[in-house]
Amino acid sequence: MEIKKLRKGAWITFFVAPGLLVVSVFILLPLFMSLYNSFFSWNQLISDRFVGLGNFKRLFGSYPYKDRFFNALGNNVTWFVMTMLVQNSIGLLFGYLMSRRIAGNQVFRRIFFIPVLFSIIAVGFLWGLYLKPSGLLNSFFNLINQPDLRQVWLGDERLATLSIIFVNIWRWVGFPSLVFLAAIDAVPEECLEAAYLDGAGEWKLFWRVIFPLIIPSITIITVLTVIGSLNVFEQIYTMTGLDGAPNYSTDTIGTLFYRTAFGSVDSGSPEIGIGSAIGVVIYLLTFCISLASIYVTRKREVQL
Repeated sequence: MEIKKLRKGAWITFFVAPGLLVVSVFILLPLFMSLYNSFFSWNQLISDRFVGLGNFKRLFGSYPYKDRFFNALGNNVTWFVMTMLVQNSIGLLFGYLMSRRIAGNQVFRRIFFIPVLFSIIAVGFLWGLYLKPSGLLNSFFNLINQPDLRQVWLGDERLATLSIIFVNIWRWVGFPSLVFLAAIDAVPEECLEAAYLDGAGEWKLFWRVIFPLIIPSITIITVLTVIGSLNVFEQIYTMTGLDGAPNYSTDTIGTLFYRTAFGSVDSGSPEIGIGSAIGVVIYLLTFCISLASIYVTRKREVQL
């Protein structure tokens, strides 16, 4: 028996160890290094002296870091709200419609998911061209004789973030669509048949039967949305750059972190300490909000 247990433990270790190594090297180690670095002041790339929570105090209480941080955090909140309300709602609608076995179902599944496969850098670069004042979108409005609809999409403070969010939704909407489709397809047929026999229409069938049974998938999508919204970087980098143009209206805590850690907000030199503090805050926000999302959604889960 002891030999069997040792063999079983060895096999478990064999399969789990590579994953633990990857997580440790690329997630846990950088996290602890960021936490360690945030407790020191830095002279360029050399740690100077221990300052405790001094970098966090500067981040939340000193100009320009305080203003830049809360402005960037507000944009991240906008990303989360818009993604939850628009992207995931459309994904749920598409998933439900495709589960109804409409004509061309298989074709629609592929069409919706194709943008997810595209490189985020390529998507950002191409849409950056499309949204230029002389780009494809404004040219289309000229073509249909609607010049009043033309906008400086990435140069207007009111529209820049919303334009980039739209591009992100266009790219990712296929992912929640397929997740929700798989969840709806997994709902037991007997539950649906019982609801039909009780006289439930399409809306009551969805809201009273299907929706409660797909809460686990909604939990997953919500957590992924939280993580994605708090770690936005590549899309903004490729479409408007790292300075949050125009006038920091597209800045996020991801771009602020990069700009601070590798070329300070106010002096142009790296601020490793404050950059590390921003990294720690990003992790804590992601962790806490994800836990809260799991707690709230799981309270509504239904056990069959």
